[in-house]
Amino acid sequence: MALDRSLRPLRARGSGTRRRRAALLAAGLMLPLPLLAGCGLDQDGDGVVTPQDIGAAPRAKVADGGTLTWAVDTLPSTLNTFQTDADATTQRVAGAVLPALFTTDGRGRPQRNADYLRSAEVVQREPHQVVVYKLNPKAVWSDGKAVSAADFEAQWKALRGKDSAYWTARNAGYDRIDRVERGADAQEVKVTFARSCADWPALFTPLYPKSVMSSADGFNDDARSELKLSAGPFRIAGRDDKQGTLTLARDPRWWGEPAKLDRLVLRAVPRAERAEALGAGKLDLADVSPADAGRIKAANKPAKQDKGDKPPAAAAQRSPALRGVVVRKSLEPAYTQLALNGASGPLADERVRRAVARAIDRRALAKSVLGPLGLPAEPLGSHLFLAGQEGYEDNSDAVGGPDPKAAQALLADAGWEQGRAEGGNHRTAAGADGADGRSGTPGRTTLLRPGLPAGPDPSGEDDTDDPEGAADDSADPGGSEDGADDAGLPDGKRTARDGGGRAAAAPVRMKNGKKLTLRFVVPVSSGAESLRSVADRIARRLDAVGIGTEMTKVGDAGFFKDHVAAGSYDLALYSWPATAYPATDARPLFAKPQPAADGSLLVEQNYTRVGTDRIDQLFDQASTELDAEASRDLAGRADARIWALAGSIPLYQRPQLVAARKTVVNAGAFGLGTPRYQDIGFRR
Repeated sequence: MALDRSLRPLRARGSGTRRRRAALLAAGLMLPLPLLAGCGLDQDGDGVVTPQDIGAAPRAKVADGGTLTWAVDTLPSTLNTFQTDADATTQRVAGAVLPALFTTDGRGRPQRNADYLRSAEVVQREPHQVVVYKLNPKAVWSDGKAVSAADFEAQWKALRGKDSAYWTARNAGYDRIDRVERGADAQEVKVTFARSCADWPALFTPLYPKSVMSSADGFNDDARSELKLSAGPFRIAGRDDKQGTLTLARDPRWWGEPAKLDRLVLRAVPRAERAEALGAGKLDLADVSPADAGRIKAANKPAKQDKGDKPPAAAAQRSPALRGVVVRKSLEPAYTQLALNGASGPLADERVRRAVARAIDRRALAKSVLGPLGLPAEPLGSHLFLAGQEGYEDNSDAVGGPDPKAAQALLADAGWEQGRAEGGNHRTAAGADGADGRSGTPGRTTLLRPGLPAGPDPSGEDDTDDPEGAADDSADPGGSEDGADDAGLPDGKRTARDGGGRAAAAPVRMKNGKKLTLRFVVPVSSGAESLRSVADRIARRLDAVGIGTEMTKVGDAGFFKDHVAAGSYDLALYSWPATAYPATDARPLFAKPQPAADGSLLVEQNYTRVGTDRIDQLFDQASTELDAEASRDLAGRADARIWALAGSIPLYQRPQLVAARKTVVNAGAFGLGTPRYQDIGFRR
């Protein structure tokens, strides 16, 4: 049985396993934690890590000085990463100006940051876990005061969740701490846990000064617009809302290797305008769409003359201004999923959800998005780990691979009998605002961690334009060039195409006189063409087994808030981030919804609204298990059960395309790794 993988016994320590031992947590819990080496490019456990692409250069090859302008979506509304409205720019600023006790390498592994920590170790496990941090004695705030246990204690008290005056977005991990105190000397911090915390390296990063965390006013208000104290290679030098810029300057008090740049300017530039800004010299670094990546690649191709000595037609589309720009590409630490709302309607039946999962071809979908970009086109096999991360294992066989006959059998078992054939079941609802006259299951959501998506693939990198010229979705929006979207369909059920490329005939499933039709909510914004193409491919596969779809196109503003979070959908495509600490960070995404006192449903961030007590128990066990391999195994067992529920179907890891001036080094597509801001600069 496929579910047997989720029920397998916990592997004994030392038994055979394809998962590699944790270089950090397993070996380092009772020893000073080592500073791990740089990004990994080779096979690591299950799957292969897609390497960072950052124009890596040794510091000796990086020029001293200069200003680098980096595009962001918006200027931050807060500089406090622990508030609900913190965004990616908030995180970027914090990474450059505040202490990060642990960062991640190119494999997404936590590693001790020697600029702040001489060591960090679990010195006691029973009866209570005790972690001792030994601080770098050179670490000081910008006012000259040493980073100390008082800063740790203030952050713990602010984030532990006991004082409602603090407007915190999350308290996971901090709520397990019993006390924080000074150790043997001023550079030692002793943290005692009331309940064991496997992901303790995630805590105190970023670390804010006591002046921010010691009062609710400081936490809620003072840190929104400015950080009076910092302790990183850069400090905040100024903000100009009119120009849309936030400037970071080299911090003269920084004790580590000095920042190579004089200034790092974060400039808010709409994604549609970034190629032009790069060409005009207004940007040095920017996330870009596949369409703009294609323009940049074309601009850097050598011109070829036709036989008649006339310039080729493509030359007219080349932008000479972009010849000094290169595209760096990797995969983001985030994945796109098909979400199935199991709160009510046909998808409340697990058999129907599993039928949807068996009807689609995840490999073909990954190929359609990632293949044209020259990125590994493998479907993702885990909700909790990315390919190549320690702990990654493909658990998708808990629900099964593409098999239309199995999908039809599941539908029949659920009481959805096949009716007469008719025109395609796939249609688009009228209007672009998503108002379809139906209400979803009311739900109350709680944001527990910043940086989670507020809409569909918020990076805006989802365009179908093919930079390689290798694919053309407009020719066959429902299929791939090799016919993968029809592969494996039952005899006689391969979809016929009418003049518009739509299915001309498809089976119909009926139950109690009602046709099986699912509301498929898709974004309408200009940056989401790829998601709409993926949705269309999925709809065609569902049509072929008798599952009708009604496409409802909505704008970005309402997609997540009014539909996904509110439960007003059956099917939706959106992304979740992956982290180095899934036992803690991923739990609210898959926690079993609970009824609240007011009659609403407390779903945390589980917008599929399906879960089980056993999955919650496995997450709880994984988050308290201090043996790293055992913790990952528990998380893997939870993942297999999540697959079996078929509420969330991971499709592919998202592409990361970053345009950079050819002279920019140590910056670009960081993949799973943390930027090292002091090394970013221009080639000598």
